[in-house]
Amino acid sequence: MRPGVVLRKIPASAGVAGVGLLIGFVSTLAALYGRAPGLSMAEGNTLISVDYEIFGKVQGVFFRKHTQAEGKKLGLVGWVQNTDRGTVQGQLQGPASKVRHMQEWLETSGSPKSHIDKANFNNEKVISKLDYSDFQIVK
Repeated sequence: MRPGVVLRKIPASAGVAGVGLLIGFVSTLAALYGRAPGLSMAEGNTLISVDYEIFGKVQGVFFRKHTQAEGKKLGLVGWVQNTDRGTVQGQLQGPASKVRHMQEWLETSGSPKSHIDKANFNNEKVISKLDYSDFQIVK
């Protein structure tokens, strides 16, 4: 030991508290960096509703079926349908963080054989309860 260095015994409980602080810090980072862009932590579980319309090669490529499956996988409710204009439209409802994930999926992924040119999202609003109990394909 070097002269002038003082060793102190740290109680075991301090080490446990330090681990707890570290876990809390890592959890906070995960919450901050694992969330959708533009979404505050408080918003993550807020229920929202948003209408959407997807443009491109989205009919005849199982887009509605894949949209329904992705929505159900995320625990969202709502509906999807083809339009006479060759687009697909619908409504999403659920926790904001999950809706944001679905919006990203609708803009960039869709069904494997689809080609998405544009995605419009309108009428976004906070809701107090879900209007649907499932995610339906409307014929």
